[in-house]
Amino acid sequence: MILYLIEEGLLKMKETWRLLHTGWRSSAENMAIDEAILIAHSEGKTPPTIRFYGWDPATLSIGYFQKVDKELDMDRLRKRKLGFVRRPTGGRAVLHDQEVTYSVIVGEDYPGMPTSVTDSYRVISQGLLEGFRKLDLSAEMVPLETEEEKEKYASMGSAACFDSPSNYELVVEGRKVAGSAQTRQRGVILQHGSILLDMDVDLLFDVLRFPSERVKQRLKEGFFQKAVAINEVSTTPISVEQAVQAFTEGFAIGMDIHLEPGELTPYEETLAQDLVRTRYGTEAWNLKR
Repeated sequence: MILYLIEEGLLKMKETWRLLHTGWRSSAENMAIDEAILIAHSEGKTPPTIRFYGWDPATLSIGYFQKVDKELDMDRLRKRKLGFVRRPTGGRAVLHDQEVTYSVIVGEDYPGMPTSVTDSYRVISQGLLEGFRKLDLSAEMVPLETEEEKEKYASMGSAACFDSPSNYELVVEGRKVAGSAQTRQRGVILQHGSILLDMDVDLLFDVLRFPSERVKQRLKEGFFQKAVAINEVSTTPISVEQAVQAFTEGFAIGMDIHLEPGELTPYEETLAQDLVRTRYGTEAWNLKR
């Protein structure tokens, strides 16, 4: 669908995307819904979609290629009553707790969408950048193109996502404030990520594995220098509702689209239930590496 807008006397066309707010879901449901939307979009049954959601209970997600036994303490994770899921995307471990999570699902052949993963991050991250601006935060995109930039943001070596930014992720006051990951399947891009409102670094580091307590403390100290939450740098407390509104407007501006509120289709709901049962709710998937 294309929306025609009159701007400064000119007829302007804007693509209409679907906007979803799916509330707080379990770890398996959240990943299953993202994939269900991807499948439905690949089949031409749904438009490009931006989704906002939360996690119940708080969840540790790991990247597709991470090794559970090497990087996580599952006993501590269960003791802390955290959810757990392996994402279909790459990247490192993320504690989904006091945050807004977003996902963007759009065809690889969408007009103006670059073919490379790195450049498509830049396009999608423009929506995030505008969202931070709506919250009156001076965020900037990190291109990591020079050796100086790469050294400045070099990883401390932990399994945590917010240890260091990747290309075209967002930083405020030099520290990472949003973490994103992407996969491409069936001709469709799925990018999802965490926008931190607050963060519990002690909890995150309690469920990650380290060679020694000394290394753990060193990396934790370094983590505070690499990552920051919105409410640490905002002059006023930002709620989930305020953040969702800001990033909704940000995506509309940054990606030059019109967002139309919608719902998951019955087809997507059924796909998601099947994916929970066969993939994201199973140890075969979550513990496979």
